[in-house]
Amino acid sequence: MSNLDNLLRNLKGSGIIVPAHVEKAIRKIEIEDFTGYDSSGFYHDRPVVFLETPDGGVKTISAPHMVVTLLHNLELEKGQHIVIYGAKGGYISALIAHIVGEEGLVTVLDPSRDVIEHISNNLRGYPTVNCQRVEDLSEIKIPKLNRVLVTGQLEELPEWLTEGLEDGGFAIAPIGNRNSQRLLKIEKQAGELFETDLGSVVFGPLNIADSVIETPSPTEMAELIEQVIELMKEAEIIQEEDKTKLYDLVAELRQLPDDLPPPEEVDNPEEHPLFKLMFEKGEWFIHLWPIIQSIAETRIASYDSPKEFEEGSSHSDFIP
Repeated sequence: MSNLDNLLRNLKGSGIIVPAHVEKAIRKIEIEDFTGYDSSGFYHDRPVVFLETPDGGVKTISAPHMVVTLLHNLELEKGQHIVIYGAKGGYISALIAHIVGEEGLVTVLDPSRDVIEHISNNLRGYPTVNCQRVEDLSEIKIPKLNRVLVTGQLEELPEWLTEGLEDGGFAIAPIGNRNSQRLLKIEKQAGELFETDLGSVVFGPLNIADSVIETPSPTEMAELIEQVIELMKEAEIIQEEDKTKLYDLVAELRQLPDDLPPPEEVDNPEEHPLFKLMFEKGEWFIHLWPIIQSIAETRIASYDSPKEFEEGSSHSDFIP
């Protein structure tokens, strides 16, 4: 059995709906054509990196279960015009182009020049796919939006999208903050928008420039640790002594000034007040750090991931 056969079997076995036309497209379009990075994780339901920037920005192609879920909920048919906001390496665009056929059209919008250059090269063999870089959303003028797929986290749908949706048209988008979103199907009927909640997801930012990881401020770190404490309390995996120590650490973090320079701008990062405070806590804090870090990075295991935390064994873009 091939890696792809095994992937599709596991997706179906885990309860993911894989429509026949989506499976046909996945079997036709090879993920390796859309990334120069190692794609082996894709066959274990992991996202695949397709682009990294010098300043640390990273963009990925979503894990297969998410790709299938998005395409299923788009209700694709031959001849449709699909707008994709957020490129995802061009892989999803190619799948959609295959499904809507030669009479259809796929318009891909992305704010990053690097991303558009990358996918334009990858999609040269797809004449029905049009890639556009958009910096100013007010400049977007696409009449009669019927199907729109947003592939990155947004706080809310932009006005060009809500105003441009035609009656009966809909958008699918992950709406929420950086740590948690709901995948919403937002449909326009008689001029009004109606939401259908498709589940909880964690997508990365739509713009690759926003994916650069920054060191949290003392207040942000304090809030993060408080979230971790609550999660560990709910899961009953924290001892009373550790809980007390973490709350003490939160109090100390809140006493640090919030306008500290980033650690990378300090000659010796270990002397940075934020890092120094945490290093001083010793082994009791170190053994909790993987849990705190996993929450900070908003990683969620897929159906094919080990139950225990392992570096590289988890992914974003998840529907439970």
